[in-house]
Amino acid sequence: MAEKEKNPDLPEDDVLTMPPEGEPPHDEEEQAKEELDEGPELEVHQDKEFIQQVLSAVKENNQDQAVDLVEDLHAADIADLLEVMSSPQRVGFIELLGERLDPDVLIEVEGAAQDDLYEHMPNEQIADAVTELETDDAVYVLGELDDEDREEVLRSLAADDRVAIEESLSYPEESAGRLMSRDLVAVPQFWTVGQTIDYLRSENEDIPDDFYDIFVVDPSHKPVGTVPLSRVMRTHRPVTIGEIMDDDPTLVDVTADQEEVAYQFSKYHLISAGVVDQSQRLVGVVTVDDVVEVIGDEAQEDILALAGVSEESGVNENFLEVTKDRFTWLFVNLGTAILASVVIGLFDATIEQMVALAVLMPIVASMGGNAGTQTMTVAVRAIATKDLSSTNALRVVNRELAAAAVNGFALAVFSGLVAWIWFGNAGLGLLFAIAMLVNMVVAGLSGVLVPLGLNKAGADPAIASSVFVTTITDVVGFFAFLGLAALFLL
Repeated sequence: MAEKEKNPDLPEDDVLTMPPEGEPPHDEEEQAKEELDEGPELEVHQDKEFIQQVLSAVKENNQDQAVDLVEDLHAADIADLLEVMSSPQRVGFIELLGERLDPDVLIEVEGAAQDDLYEHMPNEQIADAVTELETDDAVYVLGELDDEDREEVLRSLAADDRVAIEESLSYPEESAGRLMSRDLVAVPQFWTVGQTIDYLRSENEDIPDDFYDIFVVDPSHKPVGTVPLSRVMRTHRPVTIGEIMDDDPTLVDVTADQEEVAYQFSKYHLISAGVVDQSQRLVGVVTVDDVVEVIGDEAQEDILALAGVSEESGVNENFLEVTKDRFTWLFVNLGTAILASVVIGLFDATIEQMVALAVLMPIVASMGGNAGTQTMTVAVRAIATKDLSSTNALRVVNRELAAAAVNGFALAVFSGLVAWIWFGNAGLGLLFAIAMLVNMVVAGLSGVLVPLGLNKAGADPAIASSVFVTTITDVVGFFAFLGLAALFLL
C-alpha cells in the first residue's frame, strides 16, 4: 500500500493520530460524550408525561426520583421545566434539588421562574455557582440579584473574582462591558507558533476552555492583531505570531451598547471581538454565542414594544404583572381613541343626515391604520438594523410615498365602486375613494416619518411609533371623509 501523503502545513512534531480502521475510540472523553448523547432528547415543556412525573416527585418530596429525572437534562431544559411550573411547584422543586441544581440554570431561566429561583436559592449556593460560571454569565446572575443579596454573594467570592465582577458591574446595563468575558488568550507578536501551542497546552488556569481567536497584544496590553485558532494549528512552529496575524482587528468599546455590538458581528461576520477600555487596552472578549442571544432578545423586545407590551407580559408571568404592564399603554390608546371620537363628534349632524357615512368611515380609518402599520414595522426594523438612516431617508420616504399612492389609488377605485353600487350614490362613492386615497398616502408617510422623527429625538421608535401612527391615520381618515361629505353632499 502506498504511503499516505503528508500535509506540509502541519508541524512534524504535532502529529494527529487516528485509531485503526474498524476500532472505535475508547478514551474517557469520547465515552463521556457517547453517554451524554444517550440522554433524553425532548422538549420538556411539551412532554406532559415527563412533567407529571417531575411534579409527582415534587409533591411526594422524593429527592432521588427528582434528581434521576433531570440529571441528564441540559440546563436550558431544566429552565423550561421551571418556567411551566406554578410558583409553589417551582419552590418545591428548587428546594428538592438543592446543591444538585446545575449552575447554568441560573443563566437560562427567565421571568417569574427566575425570580423564584434567585429568591429561594441560598446565597451560599449562588456564590458557589458563580465561581463555576464564565465571567459574563457571573455578571449577568449578580446583576439580577437584589442589592443586599448581591453584596452578600460578592463577599463570598475570592478577591480576584470579586474585583473582576465588580468592575464589569460598574459598566452600563446592556453594554459590551456586561456582555464580555474576561477569559481570553492574549500573546505577544514575537512569540512563535510553537511557543503559543505549548502555552495553550499548559495547565494555566487563565486559559479558557473554549475560544476561537488568539489576541495579539503589545507590551501595554493593547491589541494589535488577532489570529484564528485554526491558523495557528496549521502553521509551522518556528513562524512568529506577528507573521500570521490579522493586523486590523475589529474591536468594540467597553461602553458600547450591546445592540451596536450585535450589529458589528452581523455586518462583519465575526466569531469573536476584543473589548477595549478608554485607554484602548484589551479587557475582554465578546463571542458569537452571546451575540446570538442579544439578537434574539433585541428582536423580541422590538416586537413586543410595537404592540405596547414588555417582557413582563410573557405567558409565564402572573396576572398582576401582566395587567399592570398592559394598562399604561391601553390607557394611552384610550386617549388617542377619544381624540378620534372628538373628530367624529364635529360631524355628528352630517352623520345624522346620511347614515351611509357611519357605515363607511371605519373602513377608511382601518385601511389607513393597516397601511401605516406595514410601513412603520419595516421602518422600525430598518432603523434597528441601521439600514435606514439620515443618509438614505429621503429615498426611502419617496419610495413609501410612491407605494402608498399606487396602492391608495387602486384601493380607492375599487372601494369607490363598491360604495356607489352599495348605496346607489355616485357622489358618495367618489368622496369615499378620495378619502381612501388621502388616508393611504398619509399612512405611508407617517409610517416612515414618525419612526425617523422619534429616532432623531432620541426616543425608541419601537415603543412610541404605533400610537402616533394609529392616531394620525384615524384622525386624518375621519376628518377627510366626513369633511368632504359635509362640504359636497349635504
